Amino acid sequence: MVKLLVNGTLREVDVPGEMPLLWVLRDEIGLKGTKFGCGIAQCGACTVHVGGQPVRSCSTPVSSVGDKPVVTIEGLSALEPGSAIQEAWAKLDVAQCGYCQAGQMMSAAGLLAATPKPSDAEILAAMDGNLCRCATYPRIRAAIRLAAGLDSDGREG
Repeated sequence: MVKLLVNGTLREVDVPGEMPLLWVLRDEIGLKGTKFGCGIAQCGACTVHVGGQPVRSCSTPVSSVGDKPVVTIEGLSALEPGSAIQEAWAKLDVAQCGYCQAGQMMSAAGLLAATPKPSDAEILAAMDGNLCRCATYPRIRAAIRLAAGLDSDGREG
C-alpha cells in the first residue's frame, strides 16, 4: 500500500513501488489531466510537482515520492502562481491541440515559484524539454511573461 498526498488529499493505492507516478495518478486515482507523451522523460507532457519541484511523472517511481506532496494540473490553482498561469494561458489562447499544455503549465509554475520575474533566457531554460507539436512556443513564453507581470519585452508592466 502506497500513501500519497495528491492535490491536498491523502490517497492510498495498492500498487508496486516501481510503478511510474503517471500511471498511479491516471489509472489508480483517476486524475487524467497529466498526459503520457514519450514515456522516457523527454517531452514534458507528464510534468507534475513533487515536493514543490516539477518532475516527469512517467519516469518517477511512486515509491520515490515518499511523504512529499504531489500537485497535478487539477491542483494547479492552489499553487502560488497557478491562477495567474491559468488566466494568462486563457487570455492569450495558448493551447492549440492542448495535449502538452498541462505539462507546459506545470513547468511554468515551477519556474515562477522559483523565479517570479524570469528573464527570457530563464524562461527558455526552464521550458527546455517541454515539447509542443503545434509549436505554440511564442504564446507559451508570452503567457509566462504575462503571469509574471512582465510586458512582451520582459520588463515589469
